[in-house]
Amino acid sequence: MNGRFPITLHIMTLLCEADGVISSEYLAGSINVNAVLVRKELSSLIKYGLVTSQEGKKGGYKLNRPADQITLAMIYETVKPKALLGMAKNQPNPACPVGKQINQHLNDLYEEIDQSVMLKLGKTNLLEFCKKFK
Repeated sequence: MNGRFPITLHIMTLLCEADGVISSEYLAGSINVNAVLVRKELSSLIKYGLVTSQEGKKGGYKLNRPADQITLAMIYETVKPKALLGMAKNQPNPACPVGKQINQHLNDLYEEIDQSVMLKLGKTNLLEFCKKFK
């Protein structure tokens, strides 16, 4: 598992709380990570239309839509790994009764888990999550 979702949700929560634009340096300081990592996640959030950037001396980042229109599932979608539980690096032996079927059964299981995670995260919007910090 990676730490991208907690970092991205932290970024989005800070942007939700902001009155204006926030710099990547400020965001990185709050998360206690390198600003390059924050900018990488911001780039993905921009690609998915959740965040917008403003260039210039007073530039920074802000939400691209109201926080009550952004679900946690939408945020997760920007960082979602291919397989939440990981993938094997080897290819199983196709002559083995288990080996020839294991990947399909794992893919089915991963799809069910992914649907459950997205359903749960889709029930909470960013504004609701941000209210936890008041």
